[in-house]
Amino acid sequence: MKISKMKLTCLKINAYLYMGVFENALIRINTVGECMSKPVDVGELRVGGYMIIEGEPCRIVDIAKSKPGKHGSAKARIVAIGVFDNQKRQFVKPVDLGAEVPIIDKRTGQVFSVNPTGIQIMDLETYEYIDAPFPNEDEVQKAKLTPGTEIEYWKILGRVKIVRAK
Repeated sequence: MKISKMKLTCLKINAYLYMGVFENALIRINTVGECMSKPVDVGELRVGGYMIIEGEPCRIVDIAKSKPGKHGSAKARIVAIGVFDNQKRQFVKPVDLGAEVPIIDKRTGQVFSVNPTGIQIMDLETYEYIDAPFPNEDEVQKAKLTPGTEIEYWKILGRVKIVRAK
């Protein structure tokens, strides 16, 4: 499928997992039409950026690139920490091969209710309700998360993470 002069955006479709090629870039779209990830060369990744390792979105904390050898290509060793589980992951791949970068949807919302299992958030743009798990203790204090509090949350790969309370 070739579409010319189209920006790197998602198609709004309600179907199964769809993969299409737009402007020579492969975009993964989930069943509700949200962009999930986009491909990037490993050599373009930077510290502080995000990538998907073992199906988990991770924040890159260290990159070490080796020089090309006599018979091989340059390799990159990437160390990253999971966004949701805070686990350290390592990744070694040639620089010219591709890696998946998650598309992070940064939004603002308001805490609607606090349940024993999590928090219910109302998005301030679309007014839809979203259920989110409690954030880790070190990121956002639970005492700040009371009904009516404005928060910033991220939607990554169909999952929700509360980043901070305003």
